[in-house]
Amino acid sequence: MRVVTLLPSATEIVYALGVEPVGVSHECDHPPAARKKPSVNRSRVDPTASSGEINEQVAAAEENDGVYAIDRETLAELDPDLIVTQGVCDVCAVDHVLVAEAVEELGLDADVLTLDIHSLDDLFESIHRVGAAVGRDDRAAELVADLRDRVAAVETTAMRAGTAPRVAVLDWLDPVMAAGHWVPEMIEMAGGAYGMETAGAHSRPREWEEVVEYDPEVLVAAPCGFDVAQTRENLTDLTRRPGFDDLTAVRDGRAYVMDGHHYVNRSGPRLVDTLEFLAGLVHPDLFETPPRDAVVELGTVRA
Repeated sequence: MRVVTLLPSATEIVYALGVEPVGVSHECDHPPAARKKPSVNRSRVDPTASSGEINEQVAAAEENDGVYAIDRETLAELDPDLIVTQGVCDVCAVDHVLVAEAVEELGLDADVLTLDIHSLDDLFESIHRVGAAVGRDDRAAELVADLRDRVAAVETTAMRAGTAPRVAVLDWLDPVMAAGHWVPEMIEMAGGAYGMETAGAHSRPREWEEVVEYDPEVLVAAPCGFDVAQTRENLTDLTRRPGFDDLTAVRDGRAYVMDGHHYVNRSGPRLVDTLEFLAGLVHPDLFETPPRDAVVELGTVRA
């Protein structure tokens, strides 16, 4: 089967099921083999710009032709049997409506599978759906069972915690956005309290004063699409804000930078890695310290 995946999480799911896609999105970089695949889309936003500039570019793109464009010539050459896309966020990846239009215009004989993931259960269901679509039902069941076991292990250990510290995860810095979707439930699974957003809700801009009032005991900066190095380049968007140094998390040395691009904002199988990493930040006495390529203390990278 010839499969095209138009978002990084779908690419990771397909590879985890033992299927190698013939084409991917421009952002697909894991596993490393994905980087060698033809890209069938491009972004109208400069991913190397500052967080404020990207926000402005996204707004401008949405008023015109959209954030993404599909390379119709490449898509036609690949002639896929299945295209996996998403319906979660028009800013994060190619929207399913745009894909359907391209398939119709090109006259492709391809099924379009749309993933709409807002929770870990949604992720597990999506793995089953992709597995069924590519003929790997058994492998999908094995993968989901393994992931569920790891989630259960985190929840069991977190039950030993005597406190549930207030946690805030920010998936954009200018403007500040509190992470939604799967993040609130993962924080609670890890033994923390997440008062900035409800489970399954979309991430949305928040007034900085709301963060100050919430006064998180654990703060995680994980901008969408940014790795640790790029977050460091944009860290003053957060640290320059009034009252930042007075936040409990900052004063107690419990503010962190996390690789949002590969972990927090990517709804693939590695979300369970992310859960384990977050647990290590929320209750370091109960869980292992996350790897430094994924999480670093904010104080060590602060400009």
